Amino acid sequence: MVQDLLDTVDDPGRAGLSANQIGINLRAFSYNIDGKLGYVLNPVVEETRGEQYGDEGCLSVPKLWYKTRRADYARVRGINLDGKTIVVEGTGIMGRMLQHETDHLDGHIYLDRLEKEERREAMRRMREAQ
Repeated sequence: MVQDLLDTVDDPGRAGLSANQIGINLRAFSYNIDGKLGYVLNPVVEETRGEQYGDEGCLSVPKLWYKTRRADYARVRGINLDGKTIVVEGTGIMGRMLQHETDHLDGHIYLDRLEKEERREAMRRMREAQ
């Protein structure tokens, strides 16, 4: 299952992918940032700080990009396939991806974080695209 996550995220333009996005019933995500490919099982966001406000998109809501507020820095702790603790942290795109993918595993998509009017517009655009 982890290999499926790694294979699927290893496409240009994909920064991260949570297991539930591709029908895998596992609390896990994979990432591909600046040539760094990896995964985290049972991730928990341990720390965030700072702020960034930038474009965010998602495979779950294709073709929609909206400016989204996130912490600039994020640190996630989880385990690998051997059960060993791993920590992934970063700023900018890495920080955004860590929060975005963990949100998916907690039942949220980035549109949930938009300002009221932007969220309304996004929901309208999603309905029109169906």
